[in-house]
Amino acid sequence: MSNSTLPTLPATDRPEVAALLRDALLGASFTADGLLDLLGAPAYAALARSETVPALRATRGDTPLETLVRLFLLQQPVPHARVRDVLPVAECVESGWLASVGGDEVAATVDVRPYGGPGGEDWFIVSDLGCAVGGAGGIGSREEGVVLGVGGASTTLAGITVRTPVAAALDLGTGSGIQALHAAQHATRVTATDVNPRALHITALTLALSGAPAADLREGSLFDPVRDDETYDLIVSNPPFVISPGARLTYRDGGMGGDDLCRSLVQQAGDRLREGGFAQFLANWQHVEGEDWQDRLRSWVPRGCDAWIVQREVQDVTQYAELWLRDAGDHRGDPAAYEALYDAWLDEFEARKVKAVGFGWITLRRTGSDAPSITVEEWPHPVEQPLGDTVRAHFDRVDQLRALDDAALLAAHFRLADEVIQEQVGLPGAEDPEHVVLRQHRGMRRATKVDTVGAGFAGVCDGSLSAGRILDAIAQLVGEDPVLLRDRTPAQIRLLVEQGFLEPVD
Repeated sequence: MSNSTLPTLPATDRPEVAALLRDALLGASFTADGLLDLLGAPAYAALARSETVPALRATRGDTPLETLVRLFLLQQPVPHARVRDVLPVAECVESGWLASVGGDEVAATVDVRPYGGPGGEDWFIVSDLGCAVGGAGGIGSREEGVVLGVGGASTTLAGITVRTPVAAALDLGTGSGIQALHAAQHATRVTATDVNPRALHITALTLALSGAPAADLREGSLFDPVRDDETYDLIVSNPPFVISPGARLTYRDGGMGGDDLCRSLVQQAGDRLREGGFAQFLANWQHVEGEDWQDRLRSWVPRGCDAWIVQREVQDVTQYAELWLRDAGDHRGDPAAYEALYDAWLDEFEARKVKAVGFGWITLRRTGSDAPSITVEEWPHPVEQPLGDTVRAHFDRVDQLRALDDAALLAAHFRLADEVIQEQVGLPGAEDPEHVVLRQHRGMRRATKVDTVGAGFAGVCDGSLSAGRILDAIAQLVGEDPVLLRDRTPAQIRLLVEQGFLEPVD
């Protein structure tokens, strides 16, 4: 891979300059909150859509913050004299953060974008010019080695990641370094890898400018940079998961056939996890004619790991091809070339008998159990981010249920989880509802149908009575044999616990 046509990046061996630049940015309120206050909600939202005119209009003054927005977000040349009052210009030019242009102006060499951390931290994400998702002009480069900023996929992965203190974390395919930046807040040691050396350079800049500890940066594909004796408590990856013919763009195209890159990533992660450790990925997977997509994903899960896999979206192959051709800007070029590329994508899918492509989250947890739990489900509905605590709680419940046979389950006590409500659906005036729905208002925001017994059971679960005693009381009310009710209900109780509607009471 050659990055020869891409701009030279700032130096990574001048931490004192990064510290000076950070202080200047914070001093001018160049933060996520500061931008919203300056630009206003409409211009701020327009910038996220790659529309820069409202932001340009909002920065026609000469305040320090307006100067920084034009320089780093809108990537406009700014007079040297104006920048000198805001930034240490000489140091920034010497170390490569700024470049002199047009005699009396300076311009940014990289995109620098404020990013609010989960604890209110003021961080800065560095990316190539024009390549911050939602940046000035959108993704304006089709160079192979270009490094993007933070997009929806990045924030999704950051939100679902389990955040507990750990000794060692691995960010595989680090890109601009956003996952490594998050991990540095709760991991003693962070290793970040990428096949693109430019991405490793930019990750170092992101960490330095955000005031985070440096990471152990390693070049290579997938787990190749990891030694055989190295294991981790947390592995995260927003990999180049796009299923495409070829590998034109390093940041998105995996270069393996079909969904083999995502499959390889998941299958190899098991041996790299410490006991109790989590591996969390975003992925695409093929829906192949004559094959159950859930069975396909179950086959990916390595031995010795529990798994929770959630499909969030499915696109037919035409939608999928159009999405990523537009992502690369191919629709704006020669129509004949665009059609040829479109044909190539459809040829690839046809050869593999792929009818659709799924997108979602994969979480593995290393467990010593001989009976691992593998949950594969589809949930395309809105959720409440961050979900890290929800993910961790799911696997906690898996452990609790695994330890209970049916007799122990019926002897256990449960309580209805917070923020769960019951909805009855039926015709107006009907004596009985057609069905009852339990709905969560937090976390996954699930909704599930339950029968009369399930609704009654959930409604009285406050931890005071065992599950068996509650079922006995329900059997008496509905005139059913309590033994038969005890026999047929544990599966429903297990599902309600696994999905978070009921919580075990110690």
